[in-house]
Amino acid sequence: MSSSSVPSSDAARDFLAEAEEIVEELSTQLADLADMAEKGAWEPDLLNAIFRGAHSLKGLAGMFGFGMIAEVAHHAENLLDWLRMGKVSLSTAVLELLFSSAELLTTLLRACVDGTLDQHQAAATAHAATINAYLNPATPVAEAPLLEQLGLSESLMGALTEYEEHRLKENCSKGRHIYVVHASFELTTFDQGLSQVTDILKSCGEVISTLPSVGENLETHIDFDLLVGSDRNEQEFTDLLKDLDVTILVAGATAAVSQSEPLPVSTAAVVPEAKTEEASSDKAVIPVAVPVSEGVPVSPDEPLTAKSMSRTVRVDIGKLDELMNIVGELVLAHSSISSIANRMRAEGFSRMAIDLGKAAKGLERRLTDLQKGVMDIRMIPVGQLYEKMSRIVRKISREQGKKIELKMYGAETELDKLIVEDIADPLMHIIRNAIDHGIESPERRLAAGKDERGTVRLSSFQKGNHVVIEVEDDGGGIDIEKIKQKALSKGLLQDVSSLSDREALDLIFLPGFSTADKITDVSGRGVGMDVVRNNIAAVSGMVDIETRLGQGSRFTIVLPITLAIIKALIIFCAGRTYAIPITSVVESIILEPSDIKTVEGKEVINLREQTLALLRLERLFKIDRVGINPGDQYVVIVGSAEKRLGIVVDDLLGQQDIVIKPLGAAFKSLRGISGAADLGDQRTILVMDAGGIIAETMRGGGA
Repeated sequence: MSSSSVPSSDAARDFLAEAEEIVEELSTQLADLADMAEKGAWEPDLLNAIFRGAHSLKGLAGMFGFGMIAEVAHHAENLLDWLRMGKVSLSTAVLELLFSSAELLTTLLRACVDGTLDQHQAAATAHAATINAYLNPATPVAEAPLLEQLGLSESLMGALTEYEEHRLKENCSKGRHIYVVHASFELTTFDQGLSQVTDILKSCGEVISTLPSVGENLETHIDFDLLVGSDRNEQEFTDLLKDLDVTILVAGATAAVSQSEPLPVSTAAVVPEAKTEEASSDKAVIPVAVPVSEGVPVSPDEPLTAKSMSRTVRVDIGKLDELMNIVGELVLAHSSISSIANRMRAEGFSRMAIDLGKAAKGLERRLTDLQKGVMDIRMIPVGQLYEKMSRIVRKISREQGKKIELKMYGAETELDKLIVEDIADPLMHIIRNAIDHGIESPERRLAAGKDERGTVRLSSFQKGNHVVIEVEDDGGGIDIEKIKQKALSKGLLQDVSSLSDREALDLIFLPGFSTADKITDVSGRGVGMDVVRNNIAAVSGMVDIETRLGQGSRFTIVLPITLAIIKALIIFCAGRTYAIPITSVVESIILEPSDIKTVEGKEVINLREQTLALLRLERLFKIDRVGINPGDQYVVIVGSAEKRLGIVVDDLLGQQDIVIKPLGAAFKSLRGISGAADLGDQRTILVMDAGGIIAETMRGGGA
């Protein structure tokens, strides 16, 4: 497979899915590493996990013929290896290189899907050259003191790998006590016993190495020596292990190793050999026997099995879409059967109609269970989206020189997989703008009496049939007067005196509108916020803004939980039938002609002491009512958050489950329509986009 080909085989698609998971995990772990480095200490296990991720990605990419990805992962692996070996320090420059590697790998994976991988060859080559230049310093590294004074046996020291020797020196340099824990386990259950001992040791220090050793019962037992660095003194360490059948050897005086320069490493990497001697007879190593009444609690009768421990299957979302479409067709077929049963009963076929009706009821119950099951499979926690946003916050805050803390709540809230994908970019735009426009520089924040570290709060929660996602910052807020002046200067408005604050805030969603005084790499070109509203409206969602000057802003996104199969209110107006997603419907009322008032040329009604704007569909869709007497009319009130709109219709035809199907590119720009749906009587009707209609009406294009 060439590096630039679009993956066609199932194996290659599986590779891309697994590679994406690896890179996302790498990015999350790098963010954790950056947090630890900021506090002055980091966990070797975390760095090893990042190293293993890069190594795994390199191997997978090479196996499937994605040479460019393998090469980038290889150079990232080299940098991580030097870091874990202490040849370079965890500096800001190293973190920047690691973050750049993760970002480039993400770009290359996307290019694999698009078939444009070859276009990124120059970037990959330049990145590799940057890492190579960093890993070839001109100045030699000073030698570090040796470890003879620890008094460890030659066989143990000779069995240490290069990395383990480095970690031993690091623990000595930090003044930690060095222990050798000797443990013996039955052959049938040693893995469980070793895991228990290792977990306990990790809770009080670092397990530097685990080496096989020679014990007394070679036929029935296997022995291990665990080299451990810990801040616990001998008594505390012994007390921690008092319930385990182990022997503790305490190393001699801790070596004084300077931390001022990078530590060198031994060139030998010896394969671990069996331990043939105990510690020398001098007092550098003191054996301490700790008896135990019962060994590690494991079951010797546990049977061997080749079954996989995981019960998870990776499924292409396209297959779930196809399955959901089939379920939707079954729902329509059920509606047809119910309709036939009702007609048969009306025409006198009572017994057959009753039997058919019972069968339809049973089918309905099964379809409901099937529909729920398929929808549950499609649901994923928004926490997966949070991880991507976390990386974006870190990247932009570094570029902007701002200190940002991202607080995330409600990661367990679930949404349809396709909706999560569709709102990823809008959410990214909102967060980018919050950092660029909202959060002030550290100097300005301190001058305003704020903490120099800004806060972006990302939260989500379920509210009825909707999921609400909020992005809130504690920055300078949005200057509404500045928005009005920008609107005047751009000719969008002739008079802003009657413009309310909420209407002014809606202007930032217009194409090309920006309040930035200068263009940056992040924002300022007026591209983004109109995309935000359009993309959110495309999934029947709505976005709202609240702001307080000097205190911050909050963007609220309201989304339906799923768009796969939804309940809709079927309405009739001017001879046409439409569907409105029930998630957008607040209530419906009978319209009395005397209730209609006119304010500034627009029809409104007074609903519970609040003014509600009315919209007539025949005007929005330019439908001719000639020869049609509307008679009694109804108002369907749609909206979300604080925005409400009354849609005037001729009749309400009830609720029905529908499957929204796209109209295609030719109808993409059609106002107020999100798709089409088939009804049980074989009719195809249009599905209204309540969010888009409200947006159009607020801008003066409705009523």
